Amino acid sequence: MPQSITEALAEIKTISKRLEKKREFVLANLGRMDGIRDPFEAQGGAVAMVRAERQAIGDLEARVVAIRHAIARANSSETLVINGVSRSIADWLAWRREVAPGQQAFLGRIRQQLGAFRSQARQHNFTVLAPGQSGQMNDITLHVDELGLAKEIDQIEDTLGQLDGLLSLKNATVIVD
Repeated sequence: MPQSITEALAEIKTISKRLEKKREFVLANLGRMDGIRDPFEAQGGAVAMVRAERQAIGDLEARVVAIRHAIARANSSETLVINGVSRSIADWLAWRREVAPGQQAFLGRIRQQLGAFRSQARQHNFTVLAPGQSGQMNDITLHVDELGLAKEIDQIEDTLGQLDGLLSLKNATVIVD
């Protein structure tokens, strides 16, 4: 049945809860003392009930895989353009999960190190020079454009913000089978 990605993700959550209950049922009914009456005798017996629940578990697990596959297929075919960069949703998700945190941490460390250079320069009355500037022998020449770095950091934050908004929109509007 066609549904949005948001609805598909909600179905996965519902299935997960159902799976948990079915697994609990199976674990609670793995066996019984021979002298105790089968509580599921009217439904065909505990053996049949456990077998049916295990089959239902398998079917629900297969449904989760099918939903995830449909979402992945939709995410691979849908494209988003953010700050002039065009990628499939799948690629944007990989970028957000695998690349963006490393970029943010690295750029933050560069900014921190530049701050340390500036602090050292103040302590010793040195001048901090931008790339390409020349100064005295003890001056500190930076090899990074600080304004460009700040813009790069802002762009990553902006990209992540836009990405979150566009993903919410796409999840609500892209239909999966």
